[in-house]
Amino acid sequence: MRCSAASVLASELFHVKHYDVVVVGGGHAGTEAAAAAARRGAAVLLITQRIDQIGVMSCNPSIGGVGKGHLVREVDALDGLMARAADDAAIHHRMLNRSKGLAVQGPRIQADRRLYRSSIQAQLRTYPTLRVIEDEVVGLDIGSGRVRGVHTEGATFETTAVVLATGTFLGGRLFRGTERLDGGRIDEAPSKHLSDQLRSLGLPIARLKTGTPPRLDGRTIDWARLERQPSDAETWQMSFLPRETLSPPQLACAITRTGELSHDIIRAGLTDSPLFAGAITGGGPRYCPSIEDKVHRFGDRDGHQVFLEPEGLDDHTVYPNGISTSLSRETQDRLIASIAGLEQTEIITYGYAVEYDYLDPRSLDHRLALHVLPGLFCAGQINGSTGYEEAAAQGLVAGANAAAHALSLDPFLLDRAAGYIGVMVDDLVLQGVSEPYRMLTARAEYRLALRPDNAESRLTGRGVQAELVRELRRGSYRRRQEMRARARDGQMEHVDADIRREVEEDARYAPYLERQASEVARMRTDGDIAVPPPELLHAVPGLSTEMIERLRAARPKTLDQASRVRGVTPAALSALWLHARKTA
Repeated sequence: MRCSAASVLASELFHVKHYDVVVVGGGHAGTEAAAAAARRGAAVLLITQRIDQIGVMSCNPSIGGVGKGHLVREVDALDGLMARAADDAAIHHRMLNRSKGLAVQGPRIQADRRLYRSSIQAQLRTYPTLRVIEDEVVGLDIGSGRVRGVHTEGATFETTAVVLATGTFLGGRLFRGTERLDGGRIDEAPSKHLSDQLRSLGLPIARLKTGTPPRLDGRTIDWARLERQPSDAETWQMSFLPRETLSPPQLACAITRTGELSHDIIRAGLTDSPLFAGAITGGGPRYCPSIEDKVHRFGDRDGHQVFLEPEGLDDHTVYPNGISTSLSRETQDRLIASIAGLEQTEIITYGYAVEYDYLDPRSLDHRLALHVLPGLFCAGQINGSTGYEEAAAQGLVAGANAAAHALSLDPFLLDRAAGYIGVMVDDLVLQGVSEPYRMLTARAEYRLALRPDNAESRLTGRGVQAELVRELRRGSYRRRQEMRARARDGQMEHVDADIRREVEEDARYAPYLERQASEVARMRTDGDIAVPPPELLHAVPGLSTEMIERLRAARPKTLDQASRVRGVTPAALSALWLHARKTA
């Protein structure tokens, strides 16, 4: 076991062999899972292959956006790590959809990668019941039909609950032109033994794909020729907690475009593309396609925007957002040189695609727990999602519920009316995925009420009840609730600007919010009608074989959940409703 004083984030050397919760993976999902479990009182062990990479931003150096920013604010309202790290590292602020209503605005920051990673690691050090070691988990210890522990290269740790937050490392394989490498990220080994074990258990595992663009040397970019995109003049932050330190200096981004020459180069390079040669079988993200996929699918477009995003204050690396690719090195060189302002630009690291294992999320319940193996929870890309924000939100849910399982606490559940976190979990466990899942505001039926600015009002109280919120957050929440009460009474003095705006928005949309509240009440009343378990669905008169198969795959517990299973017909819902009335 690779364990030393330098490799442990706690102050003492590692010696305990039993933990309430073990978290596998130190990315966005794993760190939030470990912290959430610790906040609920669990003794937690976080195992990662490289401690120096805990909290690393694997792909783009940004946090938030439309839909994604909603998730970040909700994670923060439940005392998660991501928003505070984003504020500690923010070198560029941009509120997307600023001209539209608050419900669909998207807070997004560019982050200094080093500062972001440092903030996550510093926050983890504040948890006295959380230990971190550097090792590789090679398998689960399973007995009597449940998880009992994990095996690493150097030891076995007993536990009551395990959270798998393996990212792209589970059976990870990298592709660049004709190059093939095993790995979850460039120069980092995949988790092969764990992948093999999960497959041997007969779990529903398939493959997905994502990718990343080349990294550029910013000193070789002709910035003077490019459209400049400054940071927002208005100051705002991701976290609802007040900051005690100044924000980092702000940098500008820049915008350029591909052109016809770029597209000709891409088409000429498709012969070596693993995406088009059939080497990659996993589905990729529809809302963030590779540049070769864009050119192939949208052949009539004369160009695609490329956003040049600095990766840090003391780092000359630039991230060209919009040209994710698995084309060969030679093709990437020619492509970059064909883009305005990048003609002399040097590539620091070439882009690549990564294909990895994921577990069909329909095998999970709303706690993100595996149906067939009690004690096993999953979060992030292993569940078929993509994005830091989606991973962090799932990590919080899985970690909170892993602690609940280990300590006999109430589960922590959010439905679709409570937040975007509830929307995402519900989508994943009922619908499954055919491509990496990305949060969009259009997925939420109650989005007028689920604004990023009111996430604290909606969720922090729930977090307090679940003992998921620490004292610093509790105190801040109490003070801000007092401000909200004064503002609603028209007393605007000594009220924070963001709370004034939240209360004003509530008043502006009051009739619509009241209507949505009535819809939510009906949904929660009528939708609670129970659906028979999978093994009893055959006894429901009027259900076709196809409907039974769809319902068995999704395992809805209520009529409301069944109504959201893809392909389930109104006739099938009627049959379930009639059956429930007769059996009642």
